[in-house]
Formats: sequence, structure tokens, C-alpha cells
Amino acid sequence: MATAETPHSPDGTFPTYLPDTEPQTAAGKVLLHFSMSLDGFVAGPEHSMDWLTGISSRPGVVEEYVETTGAVLGGRQGWDAYPEPGAVYGGAWQGPLFVLTHHPEDAKQAEGVTFLSCDVAEAVRIGLEAAGGKNLEVFSPTIGRQLLERGLVDEIDLHIAPVLLGDGVRFFDNPGGVPIRLELLNGSDRTAEVNLRYHPVAKS
Repeated sequence: MATAETPHSPDGTFPTYLPDTEPQTAAGKVLLHFSMSLDGFVAGPEHSMDWLTGISSRPGVVEEYVETTGAVLGGRQGWDAYPEPGAVYGGAWQGPLFVLTHHPEDAKQAEGVTFLSCDVAEAVRIGLEAAGGKNLEVFSPTIGRQLLERGLVDEIDLHIAPVLLGDGVRFFDNPGGVPIRLELLNGSDRTAEVNLRYHPVAKS
């Protein structure tokens, strides 16, 4: 018998244990891939990423995305904060990197980086072509929001970090917009909530 403390799915059945995600596959997907704080930020103020220090991840996860990523599409703000193409996945990934910007003429140039000034759908077309059948990873929340609104995202991969930032760059920021429904791909119930339980760490 279900109680207030025992979650169950809409059909009244008890949900099965939520498994980890399957390894990513290289299938020509448009993929949003971020580590995200529990309160929904993918970067801190000024695009800082030091909040990820000390956060552990599943063994082999970096190698998984290095192998399946054919090209990367980013935005101008992220590029201005980290203008280093060799930094993707700690330097483990090498490939075509595209930066979408309204003003490519004043961007810091770098070898292996192509600056695009076009519609986001065209940027995706160019990126997928360059990816050669592997995935196009979109590292910009702003571009990701535009692609989600147009139905041009195939998957969203999120790694939830046990931290509350309170400020920074949100994964999805769209005041006044309509909700975008998602399906959970790991687990038998694609409408299921994901249950998390944390304990605040005392400040030292």
C-alpha cells in the first residue's frame, strides 16, 4: 500500500530502481551535456567552474564523451571566458569547435575554432556535418534554449553536482516561456520524478 512517504507512478504501481544512464552512443545526435548544480546552474558568476573542484564522477565518463563527440558548438560568452580550444574535456578531446556569435570580427581567434554568425539551425547543420556521424555537443545554455524551443535537441545529459550555487549561468533560463516537457531515458517510467536526498555539509 502506497503512503505519503512511498512515491508511486501515475498508474499506481511502484517504480523500479532508477538505473544509471547507459553509455552515450555516437549517433549523430544534437546533445546538451552539462554538469549542473542542484539549483540549476551550469556555471558560476563570470562563467566560473571552480565549484566543480572535489566533485567525483562515474569512472570512464570523460572517455565516454570524448569517444562519441564529433564536434562542439559553443557560445560567445563561454568562449570569451575560456578561449582555449584544447581545454575541452581537459584536453582529451580534439576536433572541430564552433562558436556562434553576432560579432565574429572581434572574437579572439584560435586554431581549430570556426566562428559562425548565422541562425542556430544553420549552426547545428554545420556542426553535425563536421561531426561526421558522431554527436554534436552544445556547450552553451543560451544556444541550447533556442534549440529546445525549435525542437532541435535529441538528448540532454546532465550530471547533478551536490552543491547549491545560488548565482551564475542557468541551464535553462526562459522567463515568460512555456514549459518544455522531457522524457526520462533511464528507467521504466519516462514520466517519473528523480528522487535525490542530500545532507548539508557543515562549513569548516
